[in-house]
Order: sequence, then C-alpha cells, then structure tokens
Amino acid sequence: MGLKCGIIGITNVGKTVIFNCISKTKAETSNFAFSTSKSNIGVIDVPDERLEKINSLIKSARIVPATFEIVDIPGLAKGASQGEGIGNKFLADIQQTDAIIHVLRCFDDPELPHIEGSIDPVRDMEIVDLELQVRDLDLVQRKIQRLEKMAKSGDKEPKRQVGILEKLVEHIENFQNVRDFELPEPDRSLIIGDMYLLTDKPIMYVCNVDEAYATTGNKYSNNVIKALEGSNAHLLVIAGKLESEIAEFDDQAERMEFLTDAGLTEPGVNKMIRNAFDMLDLQYFFTAGPKEVRAWTIRKGSTAHQSAGAIHSDMERGFIRAEVIKYEDLIHYGSEHAVKEAGKFRVEGKNYIVQDGDILHIRFNV
Repeated sequence: MGLKCGIIGITNVGKTVIFNCISKTKAETSNFAFSTSKSNIGVIDVPDERLEKINSLIKSARIVPATFEIVDIPGLAKGASQGEGIGNKFLADIQQTDAIIHVLRCFDDPELPHIEGSIDPVRDMEIVDLELQVRDLDLVQRKIQRLEKMAKSGDKEPKRQVGILEKLVEHIENFQNVRDFELPEPDRSLIIGDMYLLTDKPIMYVCNVDEAYATTGNKYSNNVIKALEGSNAHLLVIAGKLESEIAEFDDQAERMEFLTDAGLTEPGVNKMIRNAFDMLDLQYFFTAGPKEVRAWTIRKGSTAHQSAGAIHSDMERGFIRAEVIKYEDLIHYGSEHAVKEAGKFRVEGKNYIVQDGDILHIRFNV
C-alpha cells in the first residue's frame, strides 16, 4: 500500500535529524536556511514487538515489518505560498502526502540560528499553517470558478457545491484549517476530497526539545500543548539530538542501557512512527510460516477479501476463506495446533472485518 507521510516545519527545527533517525535513507543536515533544494524520501519500518514474539514460536527464515514512505520536506518560511525559498515546489510535495508530521523547534542553540530570530514554536506553527492555508484558499477558489461555469447550464448540483465552498473560503480566511471544517460525508469526499488540500490532511505535531527535557517537555512544548487545546491534533515530545544518538547503537543491550539512563523505555521516534501509522487510519495483519513472518498494511475496517488483495491480487480474485488465529491466542497457547485444540481457530468468509494483529492464512483458487 503506497502511503506517504510528510515531515514539515520552519527551516532549522531539526526535521532532517528526526528523518535520519527513522528512515533507512540518510539525508544531509545544515545550519543554513534554504540549503536544500529537494525533498528526501525514505522508507520506515513500523516497530512492533509482536513480530518477534510470533517468530519465537514459528521459527521463520525472516521477519518483514510493515512499512510506509516518509518525505522530508525542506524547511518552509514566510512567503512559501508565493515561492519564497522555492516554497511552491515544496508545497506541491506536501500535497502528494497522506498525512503530515509538523516538527516544532522547542530548544535553544546559539550555533543554530532561527530564521525568525527567536524560539517560539507557537508562532512557527502559525507561520506554516498560514502558508498551507493560502495554498488551500487558491485551490478552493479555482474550483469555485470551475463550478460557477458549470452552474450556468442550469444544473443545481454545481450551484449547491459552490455554496458549500464559499463557506469553506470564509473558514480558511479566518485562519482555520480545512480539517476543522464541519462537513459530513459523502459531501466531504465529493466536494473537498478531490482537491487534496494541505490543511485537510491528518497532522501530528512533534515538539523537538533538548535532551534534558526528553521525558518532561519544557516551557516551549508546554506552550504548544496549550495552543492545541481543544483540537484533535496528535502531539509528541521528542529530543531529536538524543534520538540520533540512540539510532547509532546497533547492539540492543547497549541501546536499552542508553535508553534507561535517559529515562526512556523505547526510542521516542518509535512512538512517532506508530502514531503516524495510526493517523493514516492503518492497521496490519500478520502471515506466518517457515519462509517469513510478515506484517501486511490495510485500512482499518478492511474485509478478509480486501486484505487478501494486500498480499496478492490472485488471492483476492480467487478468495475462498480466511483461516484466522488471534495474536493473543497464539501467544497464550504456543502453537497453531494448540490453538485448534482449544477451539480458538476460526474460519471466516470474505466479509469478515480483519482486526489489528490477526494472523491470517488465505485459502484461494484461481
């Protein structure tokens, strides 16, 4: 499933440092604004200890985690929607993503100058939001113009949609994001969905703090929390510099010792990855056999028939049934045979709604 999550923010907030912690692709970092002319794309493994636990029972040849793409968008600035800092290109890159991780600078560092001259993550958040809103406003107004031409033929539907979009224009002009505009389905998908508006995308704010505040946050991150009160935005506090040091450890025991000394139970970026996965409304099921234990990405609410297609189109086309073992049952009973003996093995049809962590064996015939 080709899904992308974009990392954005004001220039020099530590985005690329965080990107390098979670991506298999490493990008260069710099203390200078607008030093990068293109976005970096990487692939992220979604951490899940259940894969290792299943493998401890199945003894497969390899483990294949779920993945998604992440795009490190170069730092934005005031005027990005008018091309400042070649911002138009970067806004177009954001438009191609499915969700946004907005990194906010919540640390002091005199050797890393802030483009606005001071540290104020709430102001930075508003600057980026405004640039995205300006871009969205232009796209909405263009659609209104197209619909108005169609309405001249006497068709009532374009006129109805224009009325809704005019309300959306007012909403954006009041510095509000499209994701907060109340419009029920199916109108939301029909009228707004085809524009891929930037501020309609799910968003997670990441407060990048100093190492000393990795577990508690600081005054800057507290200000962000207050500013986002009442919103549905995801928010995490991460010490980017500390995370980059954690990522350098290949030995698991040494990594855990370092984490314990820092007061952490796991790398903060692991939480960020899982939150991003959840923010995209995704979950996964497992397949397990002698060749591999693998996590397969599906939308929440997917049926067994649709989930079979995530593995291979032939399985979806020739679907017969899904044999289902709950992850908890496999761990509890220790083997597929023991699960069957306990009466916990299930056979489901194509309309079965797959649950997160289900272990499936798809029977099919083509």
